[in-house]
Formats: sequence, structure tokens, C-alpha cells
Amino acid sequence: GQNFARAQNIRYQSASGELEYCHTTSWGVSTRLIGGVIMTHGDDDGLRLPPRIAPKQVVIVPMLREKPEDAELLAYCEALKDQLNGVTAFGQPLRAHLDKKPIRSANKRWDWLRRGAPILLEIGPRDMANNQVTMIRRDRLRDGDKIISKNLARGEFVAQAPALLGEIQANLFAEAKARLDGNIRSDFKTFADIAAYFGEAGEDDAKSAFKGWVQAPWARPTGKELEEVEARLKALKLTLRNVPMGQSKPEGACVFTGRPAVEEILIARAY
Repeated sequence: GQNFARAQNIRYQSASGELEYCHTTSWGVSTRLIGGVIMTHGDDDGLRLPPRIAPKQVVIVPMLREKPEDAELLAYCEALKDQLNGVTAFGQPLRAHLDKKPIRSANKRWDWLRRGAPILLEIGPRDMANNQVTMIRRDRLRDGDKIISKNLARGEFVAQAPALLGEIQANLFAEAKARLDGNIRSDFKTFADIAAYFGEAGEDDAKSAFKGWVQAPWARPTGKELEEVEARLKALKLTLRNVPMGQSKPEGACVFTGRPAVEEILIARAY
């Protein structure tokens, strides 16, 4: 709705030039979740969208040259788009898009790659003559400085498209999971070890070295005992972040109380 936007005067200039109040939400799928996607999957070339949430899963870029032959090429691309939209990916109709903008195909290509389209198809007269497509995968964009592209027969690509999108989804997830797991330490047995690892909090948090998270045994202290834990963490600008789901019963003692742990908790520095 617009209640919050009206209260805070959050407006934008519409296509007609008028100032309009934004439609916003402070819960559920919001800008924070979008920011998380960008931080998790972006690279030096821009955004990489997981195919399940990509608004456009396959983008077709025809190499238009402002010549009469453009009409035939566009017809070829339209038919290809219709074929793709007729197949299913992740239990829903595949989302293919044809970019007809009358600008250089190279500019359109980079625009879509920066915006994270999972698969981009560049179609030129030669591709049309050979009944094929030239495919670029956003998750495997480069070999050094060279852009990786692959030629496939049109029918072969249409048949493989759902599986290719599934493979890209799995690759992006596996890459993000490996990075997450690689930034979690679980080998500390005492709070002194944790404090030594994170070190003293600096005056400028933005310049502090990223230390990731520590997963440690936790006994769920309450009352005064919990207040003491919070004070020890606050002195180092550390906080209890969350309790990982699906964990097995931990072994060992709580790093704060010394009592038998009932679960493991994630600890990190608040930046």
C-alpha cells in the first residue's frame, strides 16, 4: 500500500512526469530480500538471478541491422519465443522474452547480462539460416576475459531449456552454499577462543576484517546469566545471530556457561 509512503513522503516520477507515492511493504518479500539476492549471487559483471525467481528466464536478442531481412529474423525469434513459452520449467510455463528494441545487439546483450538473465540467446541471420541458436549462460559467462557462447540446434535447445535452467539454479545454490559454509567456524570450545578470533572491535566497523560466523554450543541461559552473556558479546560488538535449523543434538559444553549444550548458535560481528 501507500500509507508508509504518504507518511514519509516517498515519491517517484512516473512516465507522465507526475510525482506518485510508492507502493511499499515492510514485511515478506521486500527490498531487503532483493538486496540479499544481489549480494549472494552478483559478480563483477552485475546480477545473476536464480532461474526460479528470474522474471525473464530466457532472453532472445535478435541481431537487427535495419534491413528488410530484419522482418524474417524477427519472425524466427518470435516463433522461438512461442516454442519456449510452451514448455514447462520448475512446474510453471517457461518465461521467455524477445527484445525488439531498435538498438545495437551488443548493447542489448550486456544490458540483459548485467540484469542477470539466466540464459541469453543471440540470434543472427546465420543462426536463422542454420536453424540454430547461440547461447550464453549467465552462471558460466567467462573463460578468462572471453565470453563463453555455444551453438545449438533450435529444437535441441528448446528441448534442453528446462534442464539447463535447473542446472543453473543448482549451480548458483551450490556456489552460495559453499561460500556460506566456508565462512562458518565451528572449532572453538570456549568464549576466550571466540574473542581471540574476532579480536577487539575497531572504531570503524566498515574497515574491520570480515570474520564470518562462529557456530558454538549454547545452553539457552536466561535472566541475569543471559544479561551477562549479552554484555560480554557487546564489548566485542558481537551478537547472537540465529539458531541453525535441522541440527542434531550438540556435544560438549556451552561456551558461555559451561553447562551441557542443548543446541548450537551462530555468533557474528554486527557491522
